[in-house]
Amino acid sequence: MPLHPEAQEIVSRAAILGQGEAPAVPASAAEMREQFRQVWSMPDDLPSVGGVVDTVFPGPAGDVPIRVYTPEGEGPFPVFVWFHGGGWTIGSLDENEVSCRTVCAGANVVVVSVDYRLAPENPYPAAAEDCYAAVRWVHENPEAVNADPARIAVGGESAGGNLAAVAALKARDLGGPRLALQVLVSPVLGHPDDGRASYRDYSEGYFLSKASMDWFFTTYPRDARDLEDPYLLPLRAKDLSGLPPAVVLGAEYDVLRDEGEDYAEALRAAGVPVDMVRYEGLIHGFFGLLSRELSDSAKAHRRVIDALRAAYAKGDR
Repeated sequence: MPLHPEAQEIVSRAAILGQGEAPAVPASAAEMREQFRQVWSMPDDLPSVGGVVDTVFPGPAGDVPIRVYTPEGEGPFPVFVWFHGGGWTIGSLDENEVSCRTVCAGANVVVVSVDYRLAPENPYPAAAEDCYAAVRWVHENPEAVNADPARIAVGGESAGGNLAAVAALKARDLGGPRLALQVLVSPVLGHPDDGRASYRDYSEGYFLSKASMDWFFTTYPRDARDLEDPYLLPLRAKDLSGLPPAVVLGAEYDVLRDEGEDYAEALRAAGVPVDMVRYEGLIHGFFGLLSRELSDSAKAHRRVIDALRAAYAKGDR
């Protein structure tokens, strides 16, 4: 379908401001972060939850900041470990404030949002290690976040979706914990040069460009050998069996669309239950970053809330 009018407005504004496209000479990571900070602001009308606390947990290379959203009630609650996007290079906990609060209240779940180490200062495998460590820490220290260690799910958007898929792989391969669900929103799972049609059709002019993705792939991997590691690119995995059920959400006008759908099909082929949805007319960032500007984001939030409730209910049996 045509680009949604709300998405078109965002794309038009981004073109005027020079957002959403990599500059001819890529800025440094620090400059990219500062540019992003200047054009994004926290909404005033945040969804209500029982409580929000910023704290840290002991990660593999020092303390890792987390933001813990707790619903109303006594608990212990199921827990959803969330990873923000930003090409492993930019982004923070703040941009997902609305979506994390919405899921927390709607699914009656503790959301633990992880501020993992960023590249290029901390290249692969730093982010992947921090995110899996967060999952293990929640499982081993549930009382710290009022969580039920038997009901844990992971999720993320864009690079965060990559890290959620990687955390699920690591949990399968490295001794747990058992996960109830993986939520992959516009995930990075392959490489920009893998030849997928969405990278050709939406390479520029749709908020996230191929040039931007190319640049992110200069900051996170250490060298070309990392690109064959499934803990960096899960589509390189030779075996996807035994992974938790997945919800894979993508936008029609997104360079990352096809790799998300390819991964969903590969999971199905391996016997993993998958709910895959393509949101027609939408662009990258619809779940978290742009959720206040795209009314259809509410449909995606509800899909995830319902999926989490169903997955946790199975864990109660």
